[in-house]
Amino acid sequence: MMKKLFLSLVVSLMPLAVFAASEEGFLDHIETDMSNKPSLQHGSQLFMNYCMGCHSLEHGRYNRVAQDLDIPEDIMMENLVFTGDSFGSLMENAMHEDDGKNWFGTAPPDLTLVARVRGEDWLYTYLRGFYKDDSRPMGVNNVRFPNVGMPHVLVELQGLCAEEPHPVSDKKFDPLTGQVLTEGGCEHLEVEGALSKSEYDEAIYDLVNFLDYMGEPFKADRERIGWMVFAFLAVFLVIGQLLYRELWKDIH
Repeated sequence: MMKKLFLSLVVSLMPLAVFAASEEGFLDHIETDMSNKPSLQHGSQLFMNYCMGCHSLEHGRYNRVAQDLDIPEDIMMENLVFTGDSFGSLMENAMHEDDGKNWFGTAPPDLTLVARVRGEDWLYTYLRGFYKDDSRPMGVNNVRFPNVGMPHVLVELQGLCAEEPHPVSDKKFDPLTGQVLTEGGCEHLEVEGALSKSEYDEAIYDLVNFLDYMGEPFKADRERIGWMVFAFLAVFLVIGQLLYRELWKDIH
C-alpha cells in the first residue's frame, strides 16, 4: 500500500518537475569569491553607476559595505554615494514606486537579496543575456527572462547582441579543422560596446559577486567560523576518545 502511494506521489510530481526544468533553461555557471576584494569593489562601482538609479539595496548600509570591502570613507562618499545620504545611511534610491510602475510596468525591486533568491548563475546569465528585439517596448529582450521590462542598462559596456545568446557550454568545433565555430554567449553584436566579450563577462562576474556579498555579508565570517568549529570538534573528539580509553581500561 505504501509503495503504491509513493509511486502515485512521484508520478503526480513529474509534470511539475518537467515544468520547472523548462522554466529554468540554461544557466552559465560561476563561483563567487567573497575574499576577492578588488572584484567586490569593482562590482560595487558598477552597481552604483548603472543600477542604483532604479534598484535599491535598502537592507545594507554604506558604512558596512565600505568596511567590508576596504573602501576608505572619503572615497566611498565621493565616488559611490550619489544620493546625498550620510555614510551610515541605508542604500536607498530616490525612485518612487508609482514612477517605476509607470515607466517599466512594475516597480524595479530592491536587490539586496536577489542573489539568494535567484542564485548567482541566474544573475550571471541574465545580465549577459540581453539581445535586440524590436517588438519589445525597450527594444531588447532577455534569453533568461523572456519579455522582461528592464532596459539593457549596460549596453554601453557590452553593446547590443544581435541575436539570442547561447550557453557558454555550447561550444562547437569544426570536426575537420578544429576551428571554433561558436563560443557561446553573444556571438554577433548589433551595436559595439566599450568592453570586449571577456572583459564584459569579467565585469558581470564582479557585479554578481558584489550582489552575492550584499545578500549575506556575514558569509565569509560564517564559513571561517564554521571551519574553526569543525577543527575544535575534531580535537575534542580525539581528547574524548583518549579519555574514554583511560576511564574504561581497567574494566575491559
